[in-house]
Amino acid sequence: MISSLLLRCLEDTMSTTAHQDLHSEQGALRGEHPGRSRNPVIKVADLAWLEFEKPDLDRAEVFARDFGFAIAARSEGALWLRGTFAGSPCMVLRRGRASRFIGPAFRAAERADLDRLARATGTAVRDADVPGGGKAVDLLDPSGFPVRVVHCGEELPALPEQRPLLLNSGTGHRRTNATQRPPREPSRIQRLGHVVLETRVFARALDWYLDTLGMIVSDFLFLDGQRERGPTMAFIRCDQGGRAVDHHTLAMHLGPGNGYVHSAYQVTDLDSIAAGGEYLKERGYRRSWGIGRHIQGSQLFDYWRDPDHFMLEHFADGDLFSCDVEPGWAPMSTSGLAQWGPPVTRDFLGAGPSPQRVRDVIQALRGDNELDPARLLGLLKAASS
Repeated sequence: MISSLLLRCLEDTMSTTAHQDLHSEQGALRGEHPGRSRNPVIKVADLAWLEFEKPDLDRAEVFARDFGFAIAARSEGALWLRGTFAGSPCMVLRRGRASRFIGPAFRAAERADLDRLARATGTAVRDADVPGGGKAVDLLDPSGFPVRVVHCGEELPALPEQRPLLLNSGTGHRRTNATQRPPREPSRIQRLGHVVLETRVFARALDWYLDTLGMIVSDFLFLDGQRERGPTMAFIRCDQGGRAVDHHTLAMHLGPGNGYVHSAYQVTDLDSIAAGGEYLKERGYRRSWGIGRHIQGSQLFDYWRDPDHFMLEHFADGDLFSCDVEPGWAPMSTSGLAQWGPPVTRDFLGAGPSPQRVRDVIQALRGDNELDPARLLGLLKAASS
């Protein structure tokens, strides 16, 4: 009896994987991408801000305030947006002839990291154009996105927060003799969480971010029937050792274009997401998809379009991983995007036909990149599964 009990315990132990009851049911198979670099140049600490160009900064500021940003600084040619948390701004909008995404800026853990990065990449450390001053190194990733790594001289001070509502749950009565009336006001952005990019050179771009910036993968997605060809999407986080950080700071997926998909901004809680969404709806903005809860990352989400059709996300309650959590692997599908919520929209998927999208597909299939007919058909299948 004792030997059979020991045998059962051994079998249970052998059948338990690092991914059971975690973020994914599957881990890597032998020989698959490890999701991290053995010897990265540096390890960035976080995403600092995103840079865009906009022709109309006044209109951009109206949306920014309605979405929940505060204004960090404003000049004739630039608008700096921030959240309530202390630190760097979330976004800079520079005056330009057309609305376009320029690229991300990542925060270096130490000033010396900029010198190390500059030496390794043959670039130079320069003064950063940021409120409070700082230093920066300018790079170009394999997709062609300008990537800036910065070390800021001064942090912005914290601003007042939206307080989370007290919730009664089961027998836990935290609120008595009091009602709940969340105000109909903008969701107050706390910080920038992540950016999602589409690229035709997914594998090259992935390795560049791991080898150059020291980021690590939380989850890989692969196309049905094509796992042996490697992943086509990665959710990538910063590596701060034992300190748990966002499940993903950067997400990338293979596609016919090289471009911005969306960016995400943390707010207090579900009530902040919902009340802020009602505020946006009343002012004529268009929801892209939501409200729901994601699978990879577990965030509560709500997606909106700004007046220039860029997609931004309010999120709350995301997963936090330390460096010891290995990548999960899962098939790519629209049904795998959410645990609950409304059906994913064509607008969110970017599935609506457009002349630019047709041109992207034709150019990608003719070019030197990682998109071929089999990959394209797999992506189309994933978008409808």
